[in-house]
Amino acid sequence: MKAAGCDYNWHWRVHVGLWAAATAAKLPGDFVECGVNRGFLSSAIMTLLDWNALDRRFYLLDTFSGLDERYVSEEEKAAGVLERNKAEIERGFYTFEPEEVRKNFSEWKNIEIIVGSIPDTLPQIGAKRIAFLHIDLNCSPPEVAAAEALWDRLTPGGLILLDDYAYSGYRSQKLGMDGFAKRRDVPILSLPTGQGLMIKPAI
Repeated sequence: MKAAGCDYNWHWRVHVGLWAAATAAKLPGDFVECGVNRGFLSSAIMTLLDWNALDRRFYLLDTFSGLDERYVSEEEKAAGVLERNKAEIERGFYTFEPEEVRKNFSEWKNIEIIVGSIPDTLPQIGAKRIAFLHIDLNCSPPEVAAAEALWDRLTPGGLILLDDYAYSGYRSQKLGMDGFAKRRDVPILSLPTGQGLMIKPAI
């Protein structure tokens, strides 16, 4: 994980991500991460699961340029999301170098790094079945779009892990995903890490 960046002190968030991925690995289907940045969590997952020994693909989607203003809601703009995004860019939190990310993942096979904005890039996900979906896009419209587009391909029992669901300052994301969950009558588990967890019903 060193190549994926520094230690962000996200120990419990990573722990939850690893548990969710290990659970999903018992199900048929590929893995998808929407919002990769340098690949801190996804590289940890691949290490845990010995990814090269598995016969499945990991789709990794990101703008690799911070938020796309076209897909930030008016509510989020009013809440200062674009200013926060600018500050993150200025302090170097987001990578703008997808080729460096490709190098970070060069030890792993069966991965596909997809560059661009969601929802534009969602059609490039070739998975017929998805066991694990991690969503970390830092604004609501693309997060809901990803969940809507991929839900039908999620394997029964498959997991959606939401990075900022109950995290301070990300209320629009919570409300957006609450609406998505309500339309499918599937509850979201709110975790003390600020994450949210959905499990697709098996029936």
